[in-house]
Amino acid sequence: MTEVNELDTRFERHLAKRNRAEKRFRLFGKLAIGLGLVFLGLLFLTVVQTGIDAFTQTRIALEVDIANHHFDAEDPSHPESLAAANYQVMIKSSLRKTFPDVKSRREKRDLYRLVSNGAAYELRKVVGENPSLIGQRLKLWVIASDDVDLLVKGKISRTAPAAVRRLSDRQMEWLVVLENTGMIERRFNKTFFIAGDSREPELAGIAAAILGSFFSVVVCLALAFPIGVMSALYLEEFAPKNNWTEFIEVNINNLAAVPSIVFGLLGFAVFLNVFELPRSAPLVGGMVLALMTLPTIIIAGRASIEAVPLSVREAALALGASPLQTVFHHVLPLAMPGVLTGTIIATARALGETAPLLMIGMVAFVVDLPRGILDPATALPVQIFLWADSPETAFTERTAAAILTLLGFTCLINLTAVLLRKKYEIRW
Repeated sequence: MTEVNELDTRFERHLAKRNRAEKRFRLFGKLAIGLGLVFLGLLFLTVVQTGIDAFTQTRIALEVDIANHHFDAEDPSHPESLAAANYQVMIKSSLRKTFPDVKSRREKRDLYRLVSNGAAYELRKVVGENPSLIGQRLKLWVIASDDVDLLVKGKISRTAPAAVRRLSDRQMEWLVVLENTGMIERRFNKTFFIAGDSREPELAGIAAAILGSFFSVVVCLALAFPIGVMSALYLEEFAPKNNWTEFIEVNINNLAAVPSIVFGLLGFAVFLNVFELPRSAPLVGGMVLALMTLPTIIIAGRASIEAVPLSVREAALALGASPLQTVFHHVLPLAMPGVLTGTIIATARALGETAPLLMIGMVAFVVDLPRGILDPATALPVQIFLWADSPETAFTERTAAAILTLLGFTCLINLTAVLLRKKYEIRW
């Protein structure tokens, strides 16, 4: 009896020890998850705090005289006359009239730096759209320079020395006058979404990068999805089980783990050097991304096809369907939710890739918006890389804003994958 009691005591102690170890393991797991969420939250809050101001832009109101002598006297509304007019002179004249006490050349130069170099292009666009404004005075809200924008947003201290804030004391006085008279406002920065890249931070936008990413992803899907699905169907339903198919399967699994820059090197060596396709084009970028996402689509497709019960195939064959009809009319439709989910997740990964696109030259400085897959373009992750490397302080908030935009697109794609999975998923 004593031995039995001793065994029970030892068993209870051993069981209590195991329970304590299990509780510690669960606690460590919860702490690890919590710590990861904290760091992720801090990172996200930092990006949001840095980039949220880029969605607004400081603008300065100017009373611009669109004088007749700047245009052709015979036909001022002619396109050539509108294009040849010196709009920069009109902007400078408006600034001098706003501050008539400015006389010296140095003060004039400092005064002109309050507004962006793009102010003349804004005026040109307005007059080009409405030539009847010639000979009239127009109140125009023009983009402020990046230094003024940072100062208004509080990114530069007003009490800091002039050498630090990059604005002279005289410029600060002019800005106070403009603020007191209501001639400075912060408005939604639509330029950020409709313009291409620029050397001037206040004129830089992500439209060209978004279009480049869109064209590249379209090419990627057009190539990778049908090839990936057909490959998965062949390997799972038709290919004989031999050493050759095992070799192919092993290499597909290995390719899914290959670093993305290797695919960039492959695209550079084959698509650019051998086939001589245009450099920095979404066509090449999409083909490289298709090579990168193809293994993921094949693996996800095979797993989804394998998950379809064997009874579905047997029932279709018993009713007289051919093997091809069985696969395309019954197996593939039932496996399509999983195939689409894998494809969308692979697309989300391709959307955020930078290294392979750098290797094929999509790091170019692109101002004009691409119109097709053969035009020079960049991609949103590459644009973020370029801005992050820029010495201009104003590009910091635009880098963070571009990151937020990319995260938004990625979350939207992943949400689409989840919704498709929930909607079409069939539980056997």
